[in-house]
Amino acid sequence: MKTTQLLSIALTLSFVFSFAQVATPQGHTNQNKFRQLYNELATPNVYRTASGAPGPAYYQQQADYDMELILNDKTQQLFGDQTVTYTNNSPETLSYLWVQLDQNVRARDAQSFDRLNNGSEYYGTQRSVAPGFINEFLLGEKFDGGFKIDALQDTDGTDLPYTIHQTMMRIDLPTPLASGTSMSFRLKWHYNIPNRQFWDARSGYEYFKKDDNYAYFIAQFFPRMAVYNDVEGWQNQQFWGNGEFALPFGDYDVKITVPNDHIVEATGVLENRKEVYSSTMMKRFKQAKKSYDNPVFIVTQDEAEANEKSTPTGTKTWHFTAKNVRDFAFASSRKFIVDMMNVDVNGTDVMAVSVYPKEGNPLWEQWSTKTVASALKSYSRMTFDYPYHKAVSVHADDVGMEYPMICFNFGRPDENGNYSDRTKFGMIGVIIHEVGHNFFPMIVNSDERQWGWMDEGLNSFVQIIAEQDFGKTHPDAIPGLDHYPSDDMDPQNIVRYMAGDQDFIAPIMSNPENVYQLGPNAYSKPATALNILRETVMGRELFDHAFKTFSRRWMFKHPTPEDFFRTMEDASAFDLDWFWRGWFFTTDVVDIGVTEVNDIQKFTDKQYYFERYFQRSLENLTPKTFKKRKEPKKFYEVVFEKPGGIPMPLIVEYAFADGTTERKTYPAQVWRKSDATVSKYLATDKELIGVVVDPDHATADINKDNNAWPKVLEENDFEKFKKKQN
Repeated sequence: MKTTQLLSIALTLSFVFSFAQVATPQGHTNQNKFRQLYNELATPNVYRTASGAPGPAYYQQQADYDMELILNDKTQQLFGDQTVTYTNNSPETLSYLWVQLDQNVRARDAQSFDRLNNGSEYYGTQRSVAPGFINEFLLGEKFDGGFKIDALQDTDGTDLPYTIHQTMMRIDLPTPLASGTSMSFRLKWHYNIPNRQFWDARSGYEYFKKDDNYAYFIAQFFPRMAVYNDVEGWQNQQFWGNGEFALPFGDYDVKITVPNDHIVEATGVLENRKEVYSSTMMKRFKQAKKSYDNPVFIVTQDEAEANEKSTPTGTKTWHFTAKNVRDFAFASSRKFIVDMMNVDVNGTDVMAVSVYPKEGNPLWEQWSTKTVASALKSYSRMTFDYPYHKAVSVHADDVGMEYPMICFNFGRPDENGNYSDRTKFGMIGVIIHEVGHNFFPMIVNSDERQWGWMDEGLNSFVQIIAEQDFGKTHPDAIPGLDHYPSDDMDPQNIVRYMAGDQDFIAPIMSNPENVYQLGPNAYSKPATALNILRETVMGRELFDHAFKTFSRRWMFKHPTPEDFFRTMEDASAFDLDWFWRGWFFTTDVVDIGVTEVNDIQKFTDKQYYFERYFQRSLENLTPKTFKKRKEPKKFYEVVFEKPGGIPMPLIVEYAFADGTTERKTYPAQVWRKSDATVSKYLATDKELIGVVVDPDHATADINKDNNAWPKVLEENDFEKFKKKQN
């Protein structure tokens, strides 16, 4: 064979193979929005089951604390001497322990401010950047707020080796801690209490210049054991400022020594009330235990104002104990007013308590304690009965922060005692929110450091329901209105965020330190998503049962996002993987519209096939049913589109020429085989003149331009519409 012939054959074969390669259809992975979340969720195991419940081998560690604290009101320092008993319930042997030193976020050499990008971080972090700048450059020094470890020893007094890395401390154990055993160690420490307002800190002190006094709001104040679990081993992410806390449960015995003119409230039962309360305070406390409608003053404003002019003559020790809590916090000042009221939570008495300086009045004495009481009832209805004996609301300017049984809340009138409705309802809202955190995450103990939405989002969702309950309980909230003005879960409120610049939006399933807009990401969007799930997708009965099931399954335990997702499906028989994927794992948006309406009678091919199958269906009817048939006069094909990535139920309102309307909700699964468009046939005796998608704005649809057909339909102008159609 000639070379030219061989070359010709080779070129021909090359072309054929080349063509075959180009023409061969390319495969793809499963991109269906309704596929299961097997790749996104952790594999079920003996610790956490596929149903979302704790497994037969589920375990959690325990950390018990015996603490003696001294508050120095002259130097604004806190000294602690604590014994920690740590029980290893895991199946592993531990050769070291990790302890959280959260106050090191303001240590002299802390990197927490250096990590911030002043040019692109959102405003919330700029408030934290400013104090560091002022300290270092304008005042010539850095505030040194980190822990000073004075001693770390075993129970025999032998020093234990340790290593501090930023906000974490590793304790190396001379003898590894075997599974099922406990060990105790002693830690002595002190630190400089920060000016809370200056540092925009969760805890610290507030200085009142007019009367030269301090109010202390003390939290994250002691070296706390980190969580060790089946999910991550040691939770050893640093505390940078935004991501909050992950803590084991334990029992606390705490003695707090303060100036003897201070009033103290804290986590736990006050064991020596008769020693630290005056006889008058004790008498009032007994009255408060019998008062279920109105607060009783334990310390009046007149008494507090007289007290803030006093000079302490010594110290007084307040003794608190708490069982099975994940943290401890307290407040102390000579300025405090105290009032209390009992709350009946399904047959169990719980004391609602408010603590505040005169600067909080008249707002606080009127609303704080009643808000606490209402919140306890609402959250207990939605989850489980509140298990603690009290809930305390402490007034601290410009902060909202939560701890077991006690929270710090903003809402301050001006110097003349005047306040706006915005201030009033802002205060009510933050108290409900922070009291609600007793449920999420103080009892349903999620990892806030990793999954901010699991406490903030779940809590914000129940908060709005509790706010609405509060309005019904207190119809005089605003003259002429019978409800609290709460619309935070209106799906429309999240549209602007979801439709924003994708470069500055992260999925809900993101670490709080790595998102630009933490408020919408961890609070508003998950709360809105759950509200849509309850009101639009599942219905209240199924949702509420599943939500209660999750809350009760994970009381005093450590749930993960998988446990929540799986329980909500397990307890409702709703396959919601498509919902979790769209709302929680992506930054996709909701955008569903109507593109066209076709009169089938005008399209021969569609009319032929439609009538063919219609007639075939009639032939299959029984004679009795056939006589009762109703044959529609008109058939319409309505075409819907979904430019947005999140599938949602298709809620449609059809308008007819006789002035009537018909509402139809198609399940989200209508998009399962076509993610772009779907068609629906409408059989009717009436002339269709308009179609509106999502008429109540219930799905957070970001684009209303495609929600109606025709795009401009003048009200009651049916004749004009008919002419256009013809």
